[in-house]
Amino acid sequence: MFPEQAGPEPHGDPWPRGGPRARRVLALADDLSGAAETAAALRRPARIVLGPAATGPPAPGEALVVDLDTRQLDAASAASAVREAVRGADASTVLIKKTDSLLRGNLAAETAAYAEGATALVIAPALPVAGRTVLDGVVHLHGTPLHATDAWRAEPLPAPRSVAAALGDPRTVLVPLTVVRGPAPELTERLRALALAGRMPVCDAETDADLDAITAAALTLGPGVRLMGTGGLAAALGRLLTADGAASLDGRSLDGPPPDGLSPDRPSPDGSSAGPARTAGRPLLVVVGTAEPAAVAQIAQLVAVGARHTALSADLLAEPGACLPLTVAPDGITVVGVDHAHGVRTGAARRVVAGLARTVAAACGPADLVLTGGETARRVLDALSITHLRPAGQIHHGAVRSVASDGRTVVTRPGSYGDTGSLLLIARALRPDGPLLTTDPPVPGAEHRASVPPPPVSPVPQGEFL
Repeated sequence: MFPEQAGPEPHGDPWPRGGPRARRVLALADDLSGAAETAAALRRPARIVLGPAATGPPAPGEALVVDLDTRQLDAASAASAVREAVRGADASTVLIKKTDSLLRGNLAAETAAYAEGATALVIAPALPVAGRTVLDGVVHLHGTPLHATDAWRAEPLPAPRSVAAALGDPRTVLVPLTVVRGPAPELTERLRALALAGRMPVCDAETDADLDAITAAALTLGPGVRLMGTGGLAAALGRLLTADGAASLDGRSLDGPPPDGLSPDRPSPDGSSAGPARTAGRPLLVVVGTAEPAAVAQIAQLVAVGARHTALSADLLAEPGACLPLTVAPDGITVVGVDHAHGVRTGAARRVVAGLARTVAAACGPADLVLTGGETARRVLDALSITHLRPAGQIHHGAVRSVASDGRTVVTRPGSYGDTGSLLLIARALRPDGPLLTTDPPVPGAEHRASVPPPPVSPVPQGEFL
């Protein structure tokens, strides 16, 4: 952990020399889809590490993104994982912790642990691309306060009425939108004053420009400052660190091209990528770990163009050591999901995902994978003994394409991101010349399937589930 320091530096750029591009970034996430979203947003060469195992510090100019897999842990264990992950980070490393945009998980415990040893902790949990904003310290979904929506319908407690309530820490202080959008020096001085007083600023934000201003002001405080927010804040950090020159630190020149190292798929300016796949000779297995209506419709789009679909019984998957029969099409696309027709027994969700992961690992062979849901993705990759991923770009927001440590392509995506066409768009990006997805049907009888056009895909996540 960082040693205790007297406080943020008052003048100039106090970071170690080398420029913004050369700075190391250590990012922490509580689930795998969030880790991948963060890695893509940072717009620099990145490693996603599955677990807090010692991997060495990030190299200059690199982002090391650690999936702590703490979303389902108890609060004490989650806090311990955060402390261990930041232990020993040096002054040349920029730290950012990715949080759930709906304030779920062990937010209070992890925030308290993350703040230990920092000279400042700046919190900005808005995600404008998803319509998730923060006004007067309250998270809003498309203009509606979080606690007035049903976004926490799967949680055991009601949604918090504010970010401060979710953190449960009396040190939090609101930085309102008027200050965020005011002169940059005034925002910087407000953050510095709060840090020197031992307080934790919670910043309002409605746009990417707001997050850019917050990030630039926070980093001006110098080594020892830590950032905490969603993938939106990670994207702001990525824009700032890929900008050329010291001018990036005052909130200007934040739009630079991504550095080399994100090949073969370099994200476009809006963060998307649909470059050609490099492993088209392999089977493609799409694993869906949610029963949300959006996911059902997404699967239907793939089936309409000829993908094979298997729905596995939730009850059977939940049995101890379950590993069900599954056949993966050797030259096409297979979709496997969970049949929730009879519901999932209370407390059985994690067992269902574990059974699904064992089943997929036993059957997938060399297949490339599309994994929806952070919990599902992590359990499948654990079952395959995959220890790290190298991000290669985004197909749409949150749908991150990576190369796994065993060489296969893996796309991770939060459980219900995207509209009806999300999975079809991903499949077409991975298999642009695939026989089931081309507009000219290669086999008799496929005309009705191949003529189904991809529906529009929304970049807006609808919620994050297993």
